[in-house]
Amino acid sequence: MDKRHVIQLLSAVIYNAHVPGFLNGRIFQGESKAACVPGLNCYSCPGAIGACPLGAFQSVLSGTALRIPFYVLGTVLLFGILAGRFICGWLCPFGLIQEALYRLPGPKLRHVPGTGILRYFRYGIAVVFVLILPVAAYLISGIGEPAFCKYICPAGTLEASVPLLLMNQSLAAAAGWITVWKFFVLAFFLVLMICIYRPFCRFVCPLGVWYGLWNRRAMLGIAVAEKRCTHCGTCHAVCPAEAVIAGNAECISCGRCVESCPEKAIYFRNPLCDPEQLEVKSK
Repeated sequence: MDKRHVIQLLSAVIYNAHVPGFLNGRIFQGESKAACVPGLNCYSCPGAIGACPLGAFQSVLSGTALRIPFYVLGTVLLFGILAGRFICGWLCPFGLIQEALYRLPGPKLRHVPGTGILRYFRYGIAVVFVLILPVAAYLISGIGEPAFCKYICPAGTLEASVPLLLMNQSLAAAAGWITVWKFFVLAFFLVLMICIYRPFCRFVCPLGVWYGLWNRRAMLGIAVAEKRCTHCGTCHAVCPAEAVIAGNAECISCGRCVESCPEKAIYFRNPLCDPEQLEVKSK
């Protein structure tokens, strides 16, 4: 297990440090739940000690009063400026789960047909399910609805619904068609995760959309020394996320391109130095 996977695992453990929740099937309600963690980790996971940014954002939009979630927006803005999609590659528990499943035996689709188009699909998901539907539900019924969490998010199903339904019989008895639908969505993604590298992150996750907007200028992440780059395409060839250019909006800073670049033109940013002035190692 390399350093990145160790940090991913430690992040998952820290995010879900309330072990009693897994034993009694109850959601932790401590004060730390008011704070958002950087990665996608469901608020309703019985071990979660923090809130998921997406869940927190939708929770504010889902009340009986339409409010702007300034706190959540400020938090994810800070996360984006500091780390961008470095968070996806290093600090997201659901990303770790996807990578673990991809290691299982099975057919692998290294190059996904229509990747360029599919990447734009997640922008539509973000706009429709995170913004439009919650607000539309409020305008129609007076109560907002966390549409992405309720109808799509497989992380919530795996991290929250599965353990809670197993440990809490009253919840299991009350499960309805939405639960059945969410398990169908989860099963669909679990199969994809065995065959495709991190499909949810690459083609669906709204949090990845947001962090990707900051990827090139975030303090942490991958950068390219343009004067050294010969545009040989090695970085794209080894990238499991099929990022066209190292450090772009698709890049999760896994570091494979850093190791593979023949010109040593790709490096991890040093937040204490200006990337344009940073000297990279020679061959």
